[in-house]
Amino acid sequence: LAVSDMLVSISNLAEMLFMLLLEHGVLVMRPSIVRHMDSVIDTLICSSVVSSLSFLGVIAVDRYITIFYALRYHSIMTLQRAVVTMASIWLASTVSSTVLIAYYRSNTILLCLIGFFLFMLVLMLVLYIHMFALARHHLHSISSQQKPPTAHRGGSLKGAVTLTILLGVFFICWGPFFFHLILIVTCPTNPFCTCFFSYFNLFLILIICNSVIDPLIYAF
Repeated sequence: LAVSDMLVSISNLAEMLFMLLLEHGVLVMRPSIVRHMDSVIDTLICSSVVSSLSFLGVIAVDRYITIFYALRYHSIMTLQRAVVTMASIWLASTVSSTVLIAYYRSNTILLCLIGFFLFMLVLMLVLYIHMFALARHHLHSISSQQKPPTAHRGGSLKGAVTLTILLGVFFICWGPFFFHLILIVTCPTNPFCTCFFSYFNLFLILIICNSVIDPLIYAF
C-alpha cells in the first residue's frame, strides 16, 4: 500500500513537471514522442491508483481473517500466499491500466473502473462493519460477566471512530473522482456536469492527499 500510494504521488507530480517543461519550451519533442510519454505516465498513474484501491481491499480481508479465523490465520495467510497476492495485484493493475489508457474513450472501460471502486467500497463496508459488530458483542459479553457490570461505551466509541476514519477518508478522497467518471458516462453535456468537470484537478489532489494519509492511518 505504501509503495502504490507513493507511486500515485510521484506519477502525478512527474506528469505535472513534464507538462510544465513542455509548455515553457525547456523540453522539445516530436508530438508522437510526447503522446507516447503521456500514455506511459498515464498508465503508471492508473496502475498505482488501481493497486492502491486493491491493497485497501486486501488489507480489509486480511484483518477480517485475523479476527474471525485467529487460530488458523498463519495457516491461511502464509508468506507464499501473501507474496502471490501482492504480485497478482501489481500484475492485474498494470494490465488493466494499459487497457484502460488504450481505450479510455470507451464508456465500457469507465463503467468497469466505476464498478471496481463500488465493489471495493462495499467490500470494505461489509467487512469492517462485521468486525465492528463482533467487537461490540465481545465488549458486551465481557462487561456482563464482570461484577458489577462495567460500561463498554468507551470501547464501542473507539471502534466507531476507527471505522469512521478508515471508511470516511476513503470515501471523501476517492468519491469525487469516481463521481466525476459517473457523470462522464451519464451526462457529459449537462451544464451541471460540465461545471463539475472543471474541478478535476482538485479530485486528483484529494487522491494524492489520500496517498499521504493511508500509510499513516493504516499503520497507527
